[in-house]
Amino acid sequence: MTHPHPGLDTPSKLASGALRIVALGGLGEIGRNMTVFETAGKLLIVDCGVLFPEETQPGIDLILPDFSYIRDRLSDVIGIVLTHGHEDHIGAVPYLLRERGDIAVYGSALTLALLGAKLKEHRITPVSREVKAGMTEDIGPFSVEFVAVNHSIPDALAIAIHTSAGTVLHTGDFKMDQLPLDGRITDLRTFAALGEKGVDLFLVDSTNADVPGFTPSEREIMPVLDRVFRQTKRRVIVASFASHVHRVQQIIDTAAAHNRKVAFVGRSMVRNMKIAQDMGYLTIPENLVIDSKELENYGDNVALICTGSQGEPLAALSRMANGDHAIRVGPGDTVILASSLIPGNENPVYRVINELTRFGAKVVHKANALVHVSGHAAAGELLYCYNIVKPKYVMPVHGEWRHLRANAELAIQTGVPRSNAIIVENGMVVDLINHEASVVGSVPVGFVYVDGQSIGDITEASLKDRRILGEEGFISVVVVIDSQSGKIVAGPDIHARGFAEDLELFDEVKSRIEKALEIAVADGINGTHQLSQIVRKTVGGWVGGEHRRRPMIVPLVIEV
Repeated sequence: MTHPHPGLDTPSKLASGALRIVALGGLGEIGRNMTVFETAGKLLIVDCGVLFPEETQPGIDLILPDFSYIRDRLSDVIGIVLTHGHEDHIGAVPYLLRERGDIAVYGSALTLALLGAKLKEHRITPVSREVKAGMTEDIGPFSVEFVAVNHSIPDALAIAIHTSAGTVLHTGDFKMDQLPLDGRITDLRTFAALGEKGVDLFLVDSTNADVPGFTPSEREIMPVLDRVFRQTKRRVIVASFASHVHRVQQIIDTAAAHNRKVAFVGRSMVRNMKIAQDMGYLTIPENLVIDSKELENYGDNVALICTGSQGEPLAALSRMANGDHAIRVGPGDTVILASSLIPGNENPVYRVINELTRFGAKVVHKANALVHVSGHAAAGELLYCYNIVKPKYVMPVHGEWRHLRANAELAIQTGVPRSNAIIVENGMVVDLINHEASVVGSVPVGFVYVDGQSIGDITEASLKDRRILGEEGFISVVVVIDSQSGKIVAGPDIHARGFAEDLELFDEVKSRIEKALEIAVADGINGTHQLSQIVRKTVGGWVGGEHRRRPMIVPLVIEV
């Protein structure tokens, strides 16, 4: 098993006829999926998604893949291929198309429709190329074959990339639900056919690789939904991903069976379900759906389908939990969180659950009822795939380190040589040359933060400052000194936020600042920058020693 090595050099120029694979996101994390394939001087991008921020990244809206590896070669990019329409696979496309707007985007009908709605908000008109399972597209030197896979969104695709260097099969996100709602199963016959011809490198979804057995069918949550609807006297409020069409279909079917009207709540939910219905992916009985503004006309016999299953602060459910949404949750209501917990979102989700419970609602979630099944293959399904495809090399993708390692071990159990199970991190470079794969180096990659209109301006240092401000508070110290004598003319004037409101608390440190400055001036230190650092050190020593706190300290020494 090949491990990342910090001593890896920048890779040499790609050999003639070779295929280079570089992940710019999606490895060691759940999100930001983006992989660059290069051959014959041309670049093909598979997926371009976002990662959602954690609590340790205050003020951040989204996290993008780092485009710097391809920024100087945007003219060589001949296409973006999208496996499916989830945010962690399409969310960063608008930011890439801002840099070059005429890159052709390949995807299934629903994927392109969801992306199109997103691009419209960015005022970008894409060059779209709709593809279907079973099709093969020649995109420059790449021959790309599209294969149907089952996932938690319709129209998901795996892709086989055929080049002179060999064949790469990328599963995208997939599972092997044998009784899916839309009847579209993962096309294992094509997987097997590709395996017979020879798959040199198999890129495999790792999300549930450490979960034994098989992922339950989406249909298995139907009895639970039915029971909840039957037992609830007032309103049923279901929070789901705005792209989970199959889940929404089951909620609609259950609501119809219990004669409840349905309202969509949340801009993205309303938009996506309109797209899904218009394209035939969502079937809604006539006169079932009402506008959320008309809810008061229908009493309690309603079901609301909203966003916010991950505790996102601006989503509909979070606002209901905070009491600042037009829809008020109360005793007798049942709220269903019909999704998994994305790692890092635990605290915001449990906060929402607690607040809704405080209002008197009953909250049903994955931990206490089968109201969610995953969209990703568990270990048993992955073993099937390895035995069917029989790849020469395996490269686990889409997962944190524990998922990637578990996936590699599954491949090894089915006979893939340990040396051929390649675990890499974002930025590590894998070359496929004459059907042989190896790690050949690494390129710099980082996190690109979106903060309002700012893209990439926020650094790790900025986030550290924000965390300190949020957790430890802020102290500013202003001192005015005589430029000739160095004596203090005014101050120290101390202001604090989020640390202590009692200004008398700082009387003790003021004398320490005065004494430290006197000593410094006597020793010949007279630059305002140096004196500011002395003030910072003095206040920092006092606040750390006396109060065990580390607030942000901003000293300002002014000469007059």
